[in-house]
Parts: sequence; structure tokens; C-alpha cells
Amino acid sequence: MGRPAPLIAVAATLLLSGCHHGDGERAQASAAALVAQVPLASAGFPPTAATAKTQLGKLKVEWGKNWETYKRENFGKYWSDETDAIGGRNGCDTRDDVLRRDLRELREGDRNPCVVLSGVLKDPYTGKELPYYYRRASQIQTDHVVALGAAWRGGAYAWTPQRRLEYANDLDVLLAVDKQTNYDKSSKTADKWKPPQKGYWCEYARRYTGIKAKYGLSVTPPEKQALQEMLGTCPA
Repeated sequence: MGRPAPLIAVAATLLLSGCHHGDGERAQASAAALVAQVPLASAGFPPTAATAKTQLGKLKVEWGKNWETYKRENFGKYWSDETDAIGGRNGCDTRDDVLRRDLRELREGDRNPCVVLSGVLKDPYTGKELPYYYRRASQIQTDHVVALGAAWRGGAYAWTPQRRLEYANDLDVLLAVDKQTNYDKSSKTADKWKPPQKGYWCEYARRYTGIKAKYGLSVTPPEKQALQEMLGTCPA
């Protein structure tokens, strides 16, 4: 059974029907409450180190397939809210959901609680603190931890278009990160790229493995070895 119709659409109706200042304030509060109803992460995600190690041991190991047929458009519209993935159908585009989840010192829009006006990101990949301001040039981008191209080679080539759209917009798959580091990472797999901040290797491998397990994606032999090494940095 799908989620209800986009929640912000309901909120918009409330806003339009309010004729007085007090009505508008109540409608805005209702909009914020409606947006807040949709979780921005799955329960138990990312998995613990122990769970991730078990998951990694169960993943199919094979060399990537169909790499030459990958195109970004195979994963549908950028930042679509029209999915049943985590964060979907709350009326906010996916990128705004990621910012609302990952930034601190967050300031959201008064009329539209989806809009992030400002905040600060503690970049997980580098440890840098990066400011964010609405409609200004930013050093923050949204990264697919297991890149779309890597997902394609690991099995997404066989999915339905809707399944690929859900993957591309699943908040469990996404992180707000430093722009230049995201460029450096590109579509590299775990054996070709690791976060510069070694203290993040454990969580990165937990997230990466959790995504692979959630979507039934395969790993290559070098990719599995790299994930084992990073999971080995997790506290006992």
C-alpha cells in the first residue's frame, strides 16, 4: 500500500484557506508537522558493524555487468518525491530532505518547511565545516554513497524504472558532502575510493554495505575486500 498524497499539498490547501493572520500561522505549523511525519532514515540504518559484516558475507560476489549501457537518465528525474523510498511523498524534493537531515544550525522556510534557508554541514568525508545559504553558491553536494553507475553494474540494470527512481531518491543511499570530494569520488566503488577522513571509514562501510544488502546489489572481489578492511576499523 502506497503512502498518502504529498503532504505539502495538504498543507498548501490549509494555507490557501486561511484568511486571517492566525489562520496562516496555524496552517504553517500544520505544514511543518505534516512534513515532520515522514522519517528521513530507515529504522536501524546504517546497520551496526556486526550486522554489516554479516550482510557483506551474504552479498553476491561477481564482476560488474553492463557498465557500458549506464546513463544517468536510467534512474529517472533528479530529486523526485514521487517514490515510496524513505523520505518520499512528503512534498519536499529529495535534496531538501537530505539537507534537513544532515545540516545542523538549521533554519527552514517560514511558509515552506521543505526549504532550507541556512545551516552548517560537518562533512563526513573530510571533517570540514561547510556553511549553506539558500540560493547562494555552495560547497555542498548530495552524494549517492553507492553511486548510480556502481549500482547499475551491481544489478540495477535489471530493475524496473520505478525501482531505479526509488534507489536514486532513497535517503538511506544519500549524504550531504563536500562538493570537491564528491567530484573526486564520482562513481568509484569502495576499492577505488575511500573517505579522506579515516575516522569515517567504519560508518562509510556500514552505510555502503547496508545499501548493497537493502537493494540486493552484488560486489566485486576487490570491493568486498575493501569493505572488509574498512569494517575492520570499527570499534570492537
